[in-house]
Amino acid sequence: MITQAQNLNKIQEYYFSQKLREVNKLIAEGKPIINLGIGSPDLLPPPAVIAALQNSLNDTGANKYQSYQGLPQLREAMRKFYLNHYGVSLDATHEILPLMGSKEGIFHISKAFLNPGDEVLIPNPGYPTYTSVTYLAGATPIYYDLTEKSNWFPDLETLARTDLSRVKLMWANYPHMPTGATAKPSDLQKLVDFAQKHKILLVNDNPYSFVLNNHPVSILSCEGAMEVAVELNSLSKTFNMAGWRVGMVLGAQKYIEPILKVKSNMDSGMFYGIQKGAIEALKTPISWIEEQNKTYEKRREWVWKIATALDCNYDRQTSGLFVWAMHPKGQETACLVDQLLYEKSVFVAPGTIFGSGGKGYIRFSLCVPEDQLEEVYKRVIVKKASL
Repeated sequence: MITQAQNLNKIQEYYFSQKLREVNKLIAEGKPIINLGIGSPDLLPPPAVIAALQNSLNDTGANKYQSYQGLPQLREAMRKFYLNHYGVSLDATHEILPLMGSKEGIFHISKAFLNPGDEVLIPNPGYPTYTSVTYLAGATPIYYDLTEKSNWFPDLETLARTDLSRVKLMWANYPHMPTGATAKPSDLQKLVDFAQKHKILLVNDNPYSFVLNNHPVSILSCEGAMEVAVELNSLSKTFNMAGWRVGMVLGAQKYIEPILKVKSNMDSGMFYGIQKGAIEALKTPISWIEEQNKTYEKRREWVWKIATALDCNYDRQTSGLFVWAMHPKGQETACLVDQLLYEKSVFVAPGTIFGSGGKGYIRFSLCVPEDQLEEVYKRVIVKKASL
């Protein structure tokens, strides 16, 4: 019998891949499911983005393989975006690499730098893909705890007293998913200083900069960051282009070149039309983002009402596409999620899928129209006693 690779024994199918089959089965059976579990924007990209994609389809060569490094115009648009919004100056040729979504970048970075026996610092709670890709690269995850008490920022002094001799890479993610916590420039500087002291490659995953956040920050703006850090970013959340799969990794040439080695052996370039749309997205005025955030603010008000009706506690001073809420003690997270799904036809994400630090929490998505959120609220308060 031919068996699967041993590294696959350490990971499971992605939670949402598995759970959505269950959700879709209920929908097929006629259940009026409202999905508050997934951060997939339902709003449209800016009109100019859609027009750019449509208009590009008849361009000469639009159907051909594209450069592994993306169109020069796309890299230049990314350079200007970082300069204008983060105050970070980069070389468009050597320090920027477009990606087919930042999730692809997590894999490429891990394959580019990790060897069997290396260790990787991963936030808990945090994005599950950091762990699974670490295992796929043959490395070992080492979790650092984030708590509400510390505003979901690591205790670097305590971490420094542990054995870091085999740690090669550290994942950070601010604004943080799933909690929505932000990090001040001084906090990010502490991460950079920590990475410099312990000779660790620091990767900040930064796709939520502009969602309900008035102060976008790049870790590359910190002193010394280009020596030890790279940053992932994405157009998925900011410009409602999740299915377009457009991301980027940015950093010093010495880090971008190994990532390109992996990427160039994994794909044959991003579709031309998507790149043309991405170029327009990166030119979008901040006023468009501000208007979009007004929509998310209204939705968040409804989610806060829903969370309150469920006797959950939550922080109103957060950003991003989610509301992270602590449910009442004595309830099992998975049981509460299933009760909401099967008794209220409402799907929310259990905090436990983001690590042990998510125990006792649930996560609500803001990617749902207000009328559906109002319906969720009615379902919750009408039958609240059953929960």
